[in-house]
Amino acid sequence: MALFSSLSERLNHIFSKLTKRGRLTELEIKTAMREVRVALLEADVNIKVAKQFCAEVSEKAVGQKILESLNPAQQVIKIVNEELIALMGPSNAKLTVASNPPTVIMMCGLQGAGKTTLCGKLALLLKKGGKKPMLVGCDVYRPAAIEQLKVVGKNVGVEVFEKGTQNPVKTAPQAIDYAKSMGYDTVIIDTAGRLEIDEALMQELEKIKQAVRVDEILLTVDSMMGQVAVNVAKTFNERLEVTGIVLTKLDGDTRGGACLSIKAVTGKPIKFIGVGEKSTDLEYFYPDRMASRILGMGDVLSLIEKAQEAVSVEEAKKMQKKMLENSFTLEDYLTQFESMKKMGGAQALVSMMPGLSGKVKDGDIDESRIERTKAIILSMTPKERNDPSIINSSRKKRIAAGSGTSVQEINQLLKQFEQTKMLMKQLRSGKRRLPF
Repeated sequence: MALFSSLSERLNHIFSKLTKRGRLTELEIKTAMREVRVALLEADVNIKVAKQFCAEVSEKAVGQKILESLNPAQQVIKIVNEELIALMGPSNAKLTVASNPPTVIMMCGLQGAGKTTLCGKLALLLKKGGKKPMLVGCDVYRPAAIEQLKVVGKNVGVEVFEKGTQNPVKTAPQAIDYAKSMGYDTVIIDTAGRLEIDEALMQELEKIKQAVRVDEILLTVDSMMGQVAVNVAKTFNERLEVTGIVLTKLDGDTRGGACLSIKAVTGKPIKFIGVGEKSTDLEYFYPDRMASRILGMGDVLSLIEKAQEAVSVEEAKKMQKKMLENSFTLEDYLTQFESMKKMGGAQALVSMMPGLSGKVKDGDIDESRIERTKAIILSMTPKERNDPSIINSSRKKRIAAGSGTSVQEINQLLKQFEQTKMLMKQLRSGKRRLPF
């Protein structure tokens, strides 16, 4: 699901009307801002935040430089973009790193926000960044919470320190001592959650904070809870002075009110966002990139980062060479589909592309068709993948039966593949240029 798809669609509709009008009057700008405020409120943005945001945009937009500009609509969109960045940022908030290891991160939040799973995702993200993290099980109340953390730790290749049902206030300092002795530079403490905020929970968290030197207190918040999530964050912050917010389930939040409100209400930055179920679906939060995606401008930097994670430099060079030599095969075609899957799928990639973000809605791209294409190629022999010209009618029938598709679909794939090879040949000869 595209992030903030509903809000993005509404804003694009509002700004498209401004673009068609050429020069703008003060009344037209203020009318547009009223529509923006309604769109923000429908996206479950805090009412005070929505009003303040629109007031600041209006104040900056209703100036002589904007009204007399050759392209005032673009100027207004630029101001909205800048204010969105300021609302959520204004810049990427990095994790605090202890001068004397280990860096201690305490994870807290209500039950159901995905806190325990998130501990594993964060450990994996830090591990990829060259850190040596360790997980600590301090949730002794929820049934099987520590066992779940062990499974999570095993999946990401990170050790879990636990002392069963021992008092977490006693376990936390023991974990720090163990981490120091074993050379771990980061300790992530998974604390107990509750179905709702209660005094016993808060007191335990405060005691853990006093028992160990904590560098980061990250609050896990379910973004699908909207303004309830914002209120939860406010309460936790008042008691613990959290250092940052982690928004989970952002891939399922079509409104986005929590993301746009939480910094303004709590004063604490969003540091990470969870965008899926997989252990790799945790990203650093960049306000400028998120603002671009909300306004349908794409997110090129995140797209590049995902591509670098999915495809190594050596693989990219190898593929480039094959394309230049026109030796691209169906085996390579399959590899491209697998790389796309690693990057989040076609729909996710399109949502990051400038000019397409916000215009292509959920469901416009048929991911099942891609899976059918993969099934067809996987049903071919290695010889057929490397030389499709040998695929005659009898082979097509065999491939169709093996992949659960039709001969017509196989013909479409072979035609598409030949067209791709022809395009590669034209690009190599210089007879055709890419349309960008």
